[in-house]
Amino acid sequence: MSIACGLPLLECVYCLACTRWAWKKCLHTGGHDSENWPEATPEEFEPIPRLCRYILAVYEDDLRNPVSAPPGGYGIDPDCVITKKSYKDTQGRVPPYLLYLDHEHADIVLAIRGLNLGSQSDYKTLLDNKPGQRKFDGGYVHNGLLKAAVYVLNTECDTLRELVEKYPNYTLTFTGHSLGSGVAALLTIVVVRNREQFGNIDRKRIRCYAIAPARCMSLNLAVRYADVINSIVLQDDFLPRTATPLQDIFQSLFCLPCVLCLRCMRDTCIPEEHFLKDPRRLYAPGRCYHIVERKPFRIGRNPPVVRTAVPVDGRFEHIVLSCNATSDHALLWIERESQRALDKYRAMEIPPTQKMERQETLAKEHNEEHKAALRRAVTLDIPHAYSPSGDGQDNDHMSATSLESSSSVGSVRKGNRPSGNWEDLIERLFDRDDHGQLLVKGHIK
Repeated sequence: MSIACGLPLLECVYCLACTRWAWKKCLHTGGHDSENWPEATPEEFEPIPRLCRYILAVYEDDLRNPVSAPPGGYGIDPDCVITKKSYKDTQGRVPPYLLYLDHEHADIVLAIRGLNLGSQSDYKTLLDNKPGQRKFDGGYVHNGLLKAAVYVLNTECDTLRELVEKYPNYTLTFTGHSLGSGVAALLTIVVVRNREQFGNIDRKRIRCYAIAPARCMSLNLAVRYADVINSIVLQDDFLPRTATPLQDIFQSLFCLPCVLCLRCMRDTCIPEEHFLKDPRRLYAPGRCYHIVERKPFRIGRNPPVVRTAVPVDGRFEHIVLSCNATSDHALLWIERESQRALDKYRAMEIPPTQKMERQETLAKEHNEEHKAALRRAVTLDIPHAYSPSGDGQDNDHMSATSLESSSSVGSVRKGNRPSGNWEDLIERLFDRDDHGQLLVKGHIK
């Protein structure tokens, strides 16, 4: 009898919890995630629309006769495309990509396309991960995306090394959209950790722009590499806010009633600090740029505002109940809105002298913000978080201890021939299957 009397009370508590959760969800908009972040400057945001167009160019079969080019074209010289790979060329191990030598902007760009809903191999890459399956550089990464990044690097490492040595003043940029963003981010980490294999390229010359990023690395790695990796999120995009496994993405999209109840209880009863202390939980990588163009209870789009920060807590943790959650993930929309934002900033152009001073100040501000984020991660007891170094110029040594203790990554033996060094690294980090193809060590065949 006492149990039967307690059931209505439990039902009331559950209904109140669901009502509170639904109320918070309905009031939460994408702009709330970055409302306290400072605005980005046009200098740091300038490459993003251009790189979006480069990724769109990967979808074209013939760049000399494009079929669906955006307004103004792709901005690519077909004669400067070094490599362009399709699914047939990669055998489905990685989404199609191109390697482009951008002389106009002194940049070597490797651009990777996003998820193809009709490609079974892309689903296999996305599903190839379990919580805590892959340790890497003192943290955790997505296993399938790491394998794809290794395949790209094993295929293009010689070409990249030759280009970096031939053009010592060019930057080396990795970029990708959606699924490709995770591959590009992890590819960047591997290159940064092994710069001696690329002519001892300066860390400042390496950068990554993850467009509509997938969650691919643990929080300590996401913060540690925020000086070279940048994530670009358009307003309510669902993917940076969703766990990477495909089943979680579908649950977030379709919102089945049973899933809503489970998410209700989780979001209401489990504090965010609990998730931050889970070392296996994956996050969007690096510094975040959030493009905000809509405000709550207003119709239409406003002039886009770009905000940036290196967040530790509150890093796109909440799914936004919005009809734009999927459309904001589209690369065409991101390219369009990022170009609108850049045009707005350019309308307020400052003199060249002040621009140079602003760039120097910006570099110092980013450096200080990055160190503050590292200290914040230590304060919150983020697993495997490290305090910043004194000079703040190179963060490679911060993960030295984790590298020594990690079974999946080891130090690279130095030699005289760069190609020999790289092959030695490949053999130390990865196994090969019966056909000589690379497999990440520990992967179950």
